[in-house]
Amino acid sequence: MNGNEIPVIVAKDLTRKFGKFVAVDKISFEVKPGEIFGFLGANGAGKTTAIKMLTGLLIPSSGRASVADFDVFKHTEDIKKRIGYMSQKFSLYDNLTLFENIRFYAGIYGIPDNEIKTKAHSLLKKFAVEEKKNELVGSLPLGWKQKLAFSIAILHNPKIVFLDEPTGGVDPITRRQFWNLIYEAAHNGTTIFVTTHYMDEAEYCDRISIMVDGRIEAMDTPGNLKQKYSCESINDVFIKLARGS
Repeated sequence: MNGNEIPVIVAKDLTRKFGKFVAVDKISFEVKPGEIFGFLGANGAGKTTAIKMLTGLLIPSSGRASVADFDVFKHTEDIKKRIGYMSQKFSLYDNLTLFENIRFYAGIYGIPDNEIKTKAHSLLKKFAVEEKKNELVGSLPLGWKQKLAFSIAILHNPKIVFLDEPTGGVDPITRRQFWNLIYEAAHNGTTIFVTTHYMDEAEYCDRISIMVDGRIEAMDTPGNLKQKYSCESINDVFIKLARGS
């Protein structure tokens, strides 16, 4: 990355209200190509609402934003075609086999039929689960499902992949393995936008923002934030910001 690169995600005063409740309150930020951008905050801080606006799943109340040069108000379908998306709450279909899940999502992402089998074989080989391709995904451990779901989310080589709390519920070792996949994708040029409430994962990001009560209270590299707030960890930074609110 360098300072001259054109951002692939831009938000300016992005806001979402539900009645009188302000879930996301005038947030502004930019994300550069190939960056791993961490979107941190406690449960209920507004992370998921923000990611839904950026992925075209929810229209903002006000402000402006663009993803891959497409306006989130006007070009939601164009955005959906150019991104990958994965969440903790919904990733793969448990009642479909591993191969059926790959084929299903490849079709949604517009991958030609003649390429799906090749991509599926390559993905199964990567995780050494070729012999499990006809097993139901529901029979796999959560950690395996999450790692496979991430790989399927980038099967179509999107410019940007949005990960909404993708490591929730998995053990620390699996979380570290998952982050190795993120590093690999970023190294290959994919921009990573990841929301998490695990503060230790912030250390793996190029830059992070910390949301408190719908607002971005701080944004910088992990090292700079720890220095600025005289803290030894991002968790300590977060606690200081949360108490300050």
